[in-house]
Amino acid sequence: MRFRVTTLVTISAWITLACATTSADTIHLKNGRTILADHVRENGNRYEYDIGDDSYAIPKSSVERVEAGGMPAIRTASATTGGGVADLPSFTPVNTLANEGDLPKTIIQDGKIDSDALGKLEGKGNAELAATADFIAGKFEFDRGNINESRRYFDSALHFQPENTTVLIYYAASMVRTGNPSQALTYAQRAVAAAPDSPDAYTVLGYAQQACDRTKDAIVSWKRSLELRPDATVQQYLAKAEREQNAETDFAQRESSHFVMHYEGKQTSETFRGQILSALEADYDDLSRDLGTPPRDNILVTLYTEQAFFDVTRAPSWSGALNDGKLRIPISGLSSVTPELARVLKHELAHSFINQISAGRCPPWLHEGVAQLLEPKSLGGDGRQLAQLFKSQHNIPLNVLEGSFMRFSGAEAYVAYAESLAAVSYINDAYGMGDIQRILQLLGRGSSAEAALRTTVHSDYGQLESDLGKYLSDKYGD
Repeated sequence: MRFRVTTLVTISAWITLACATTSADTIHLKNGRTILADHVRENGNRYEYDIGDDSYAIPKSSVERVEAGGMPAIRTASATTGGGVADLPSFTPVNTLANEGDLPKTIIQDGKIDSDALGKLEGKGNAELAATADFIAGKFEFDRGNINESRRYFDSALHFQPENTTVLIYYAASMVRTGNPSQALTYAQRAVAAAPDSPDAYTVLGYAQQACDRTKDAIVSWKRSLELRPDATVQQYLAKAEREQNAETDFAQRESSHFVMHYEGKQTSETFRGQILSALEADYDDLSRDLGTPPRDNILVTLYTEQAFFDVTRAPSWSGALNDGKLRIPISGLSSVTPELARVLKHELAHSFINQISAGRCPPWLHEGVAQLLEPKSLGGDGRQLAQLFKSQHNIPLNVLEGSFMRFSGAEAYVAYAESLAAVSYINDAYGMGDIQRILQLLGRGSSAEAALRTTVHSDYGQLESDLGKYLSDKYGD
């Protein structure tokens, strides 16, 4: 997503707001993470804390210390979007596998898969047992976020039981997550054929269909899933797909080498549409060179009027475009590709590459930072104000920026985007684009963001924030 300045929002205004707002309390956990809360109180063997109107609790045994004062906790905005193909729900498919018993303990040893134990189980000559063992290994990696590795185990499980519904569902889901929906569609269809009463089979079929630009079919699949079992997440995706279908009833389609564009004919000229596709193809080549690993399937692009964009996406008012598996671009009032639109197109396309490399596991601050860097965009006048923000310790911590930016108000989003660009600019200046690529690749293999940072730039979030503050002070400070 790209931030659009619709009102005068500055970082200096955020500093004033942050300084004037009641300070928050900071809970420092033993695992190195922190929690920002409006108020923290002790209650027996746990700490209770408030964030906005919500209250939470955490065992004291997990807490290193609590500090009073600090940056106020971030409030969430009401606007949200749903339906990104990376945001698949948890599945509880029909049990078509062998009785697992103690198999998980045999296969998973010390937090990793025991390849020797798995090989022995595969070699027993029992297809159902072998499929179950490989599924356990695949689901272990899937749940850890190591989607590419999980696919290898699911593929092996299907070698032993080609029509096993449970494995087909997870295998299809892993393919959607790694940007290969056309192949996912085949496996999801097989899952539905093997288990026509499985709501999860229809759920993953809908995801694959939506990602393959078959919104009408996805609506049918999700409705069937909800008939079999109500699910709030599936209901959200169905509602968005129906909004999209209603808005795009009269849309036409045009294709290029790597893109499929949907548009309303009377809103744009043929020349303008050709310019957009040409710009995207040039961006595709640039991003393939800068990041590598382009998306496997054609990338879907939809051009909207301003009103239709917000009607379909329900995005916050500060958003200027959106990539939720499809590039959704509002183009009201434009008749040619302006420099600003060119940056928007490249920014949103960069998200598709980042998703592909990281298997959908890139945190928002890194996602938005890399996308802005590649637009390209520089900190410009925000650099000095960011330096002041970090000096006064009113920056938004990076662990807070691991959550969706969609929840932020306009002022919060402005700062979040600026900090994200600053962090990635620092990494690029200090270590180079190669290390940014390696961070994304490590995320795709299941590493956490901090683990990927430690492996590449030898920093956890705390060290990175400290280094970033010095970088900003040296480059933009007085």
